[in-house]
Amino acid sequence: NLSNALSGSGSRPPAAVIFGCAAARLGDDERRFFADAQPLGFILFKRNCETPDQLRALIADLRDSVARADAPVLIDQEGGRVARLKPPHWRAAPAAARFGDLARRDLTAAREAVRLNARLIAAELDDLGIDVDCIPLLDVRAPGLHDSIGDRAFADDADTVAALGAEVCEGLMAGGVLPVIKHLPGYGRALVDSHVELPVVDAARVDLEAVDFAPFRTLNDMPLAMTAHVLCRAIDGDAPATVSARIVGEVIRGFIGFDGLLMTDDLSMEALGGAIGERAQAALAAGCDVVLHCNGKPDEMREVAAAVRPLDAAALARVAAAEALYREPEPFDVAEALARLDALLADR
Repeated sequence: NLSNALSGSGSRPPAAVIFGCAAARLGDDERRFFADAQPLGFILFKRNCETPDQLRALIADLRDSVARADAPVLIDQEGGRVARLKPPHWRAAPAAARFGDLARRDLTAAREAVRLNARLIAAELDDLGIDVDCIPLLDVRAPGLHDSIGDRAFADDADTVAALGAEVCEGLMAGGVLPVIKHLPGYGRALVDSHVELPVVDAARVDLEAVDFAPFRTLNDMPLAMTAHVLCRAIDGDAPATVSARIVGEVIRGFIGFDGLLMTDDLSMEALGGAIGERAQAALAAGCDVVLHCNGKPDEMREVAAAVRPLDAAALARVAAAEALYREPEPFDVAEALARLDALLADR
């Protein structure tokens, strides 16, 4: 859980940042940097994940570096093409769209299948010591959208996305892992990849509220969320959501009603302009609680660390609220769940 993260090292709260690291083992320079920077937590990528034993050792070293045994460790384990844990050591989970396809035929079966799948993911993560998964993706797929979303989205209608997203959250939490709903306020209309350039959405606000924002509004009681680097011209024609006080305040905290811990998508993505430290400051000034920096590049991490502040009182309260939702994993038969999931996903 996150209990020790509240106090940080000594009397100083953790910094409002989550960092990645460079490789499968923690270097001495990284260890000293993290001890000084005191990030809230860490996020893992494929480059960090070789074998279960190696990964457990890396996670222990990351937490040891900040002297907080319960510092949160995050991962993007969605299934499909976005999975940091891969065979042969870990299961190849289906992409979200597979469950959406099932939902068109049988929504009840799809809900059961997606919950089982999330529970299986949680079992793998809990075994490694990973306590936060950056799913479910609640973006509603729009015609012609960029492949950066594609089959990562459950469906092209908000009701199905919300229903299946809720099951993912429940499946993860039943396994002792917290979900991160993403990408607020919605990335489903993006026509370009925000890793490369800034997506611009021209839809009217009434349409965004009815479709894109709707699944997030349904699941606004979840503890953690991630922003989208997307420009919504109908709301703020000048700033992407991550660095838009208007979108964070009016839409994410206002219309959607999300009051959990709000983290940015990766600051190093090309959709954001300006120096990396300026991006971090702009996101926090806009109302994000925590910034996410993922690539493990030392120069960038030092710049971000210099730019961010300690978690403020509101963010600390949101961390505490997230911690309160942690559960000990419920009894679970992996083999039985796998067999049932296969049966549900079998062609009918």
